Order: sequence, then C-alpha cells, then structure tokens
Amino acid sequence: MVGRKNKKMIVFFLVPAMFIYVAVFIYPIIRTFIMSFFAVEAIEQPVSEWAFAGLGNYIGLFGIDLFNRSVTNYLTLWFVGGLAVMFLAMVYAIILTSGVRLKGFWRAVIYLPNVISAIALGTMWINYIFRDGDGLFDRVVEATGGSAPVMWTGPYMGLWSLLIAYCFGMVGYIMLTFISGIEKISDEYYECASMEGANIFHKFFFITLPLIRGVIRSNIVIWTVSLGTGVFAWSFMFSPNNLTLPFTMPPNYMREIIFGGRGSAVIERDSGAAAAVGIMMALLIVVISLLTTLITRGDDVEI
Repeated sequence: MVGRKNKKMIVFFLVPAMFIYVAVFIYPIIRTFIMSFFAVEAIEQPVSEWAFAGLGNYIGLFGIDLFNRSVTNYLTLWFVGGLAVMFLAMVYAIILTSGVRLKGFWRAVIYLPNVISAIALGTMWINYIFRDGDGLFDRVVEATGGSAPVMWTGPYMGLWSLLIAYCFGMVGYIMLTFISGIEKISDEYYECASMEGANIFHKFFFITLPLIRGVIRSNIVIWTVSLGTGVFAWSFMFSPNNLTLPFTMPPNYMREIIFGGRGSAVIERDSGAAAAVGIMMALLIVVISLLTTLITRGDDVEI
C-alpha cells in the first residue's frame, strides 16, 4: 500500500505537471473547439465580442477554392506519399535484415534526414536539387537528352516535388520501425520455409508480412499524424512569399486566415474559420487512424 507521505509526494509532483498540461494543451483545444462555432476576426479578440455562427465556419470553408485545394493536396500527399514511403521503407528494411554487410552504416545513412531540421532539408532541395537551370534534377535531365530547365517548383510539378522532398525525410523513420518488427521474427520460420522449398517471395508474403501487420498499422498512424503537423514547414518553404495552389496545405491555410494573407494571397483574417480548419484536420487524422485500426483489427499473427 502507498503510504500517506508517498501520496502527498505524488500529488506534490503531479499537480504542477497537470496544471501545465491543462494550461498548454487542454485549454487551447477546448477554446479552439468553441471558437470554431463563432465568427471571430482576430485570435486576441475578447470572448464578449464573438458572434455565434453555428456551423457557418465549417460550411463556408467548403465554398473556398483555396481550402478545397489544400485538402486535396493533403490527401494526395497522404495517399501517394504514404504508398511510396511504406514501399521504400519496407524494401530497405528487408535488405538491411537479410545479412547485408555494413548494415549499421546504411541504417544511419537512410535515417540521417530525420535528424536534420525541415528548414535545412527544404533549403537543400529547393536550392540544390529543384533549382531551375543548374539544379541536380535539371542536370540529370540534360544528361539524359531531355529539355531543361524544368519548373520543378512550378504550378504543374510543385506538389510532386514537395511530395518527393517530404517523403525523402520520412523513409528512414518508418524503415526503423519495420526493422524492429522484422528482427523479432524467429529465424526458425524462415529455415522451415526454406526446407519446404519456399522462395524469397513466399517467405515475405506468408511469413514476414503477416507477422508485422501490427507494425504496418502503427506506421500508417505515425505517417498520418506526422504529416498533419510536419508538412507545414515544407509547404511554407516551397511557397515563402505567397500562398499558392500547388503547395497549399490545411495548416498553411489556417495560418494565413489567422494572421492575414502574405504577398499576392489576399485573404481576410478569420480566426473562427481557422479554428474550424484545425478541428477538421484533427478529426480527419482521428478518422484515418481509427479506420486503419478497424480494417486491420484481429488480423495479427502471434510470433
């Protein structure tokens, strides 16, 4: 049993932490949720000046092309980028758990982008890889006989360039979680499969894949949550002077209507609508995570 003094010590240490948690996380969430149902111009506007709008903020957003495009961009990045990241991470994980030499070195190299800030990575991609005329991709195009320069960050290629750059920084993290799951699988399964004449594809689809299904589910959730928060800096880097359609993401649109449009993006301040964007993004992430869990629930195979 916990003594009375121990209980006092627990309370002594928990109360400040709980107070900070409520003040920093719970209160802003509740305030944002309530604000999403009111017409609020500035985020610092007193509550007494809020005008009740009901679902007006939510309904009004779907009539704005810039917001609709931001959601489309986000879902495209989530689906296409998710498939690319999961596939590449899985391939790397299988190679690095197959007895390849210097696997520790290759793991570190592939994971390295995760320890570099998004601003530094974005600067590298924009100034050295996607740069018009003398960037790495343009030089590759010229070397293969193509026509350069290519507008990698222009209206047509911008979203796909952003997708490539963002996915590059996420593969390493997802790869490590796949490796941790694969390394838990006993070698006896593969030895028995080899004795039965199974090839590498049989081993993957009938041993590896079923036994890491829980890891795949976790990685999908990780990808969904990280994209909802991490894509802001990348979108901002690719479009620093104004909010443009190819790079628009919901977090960036939310920032614009809180603080006002930048450059040529003429957007009025509307903190109530911004709160609605935040709530819808949170709900979207929760729904995707729940659907992922429900679809794969009950399919895990015990190791």
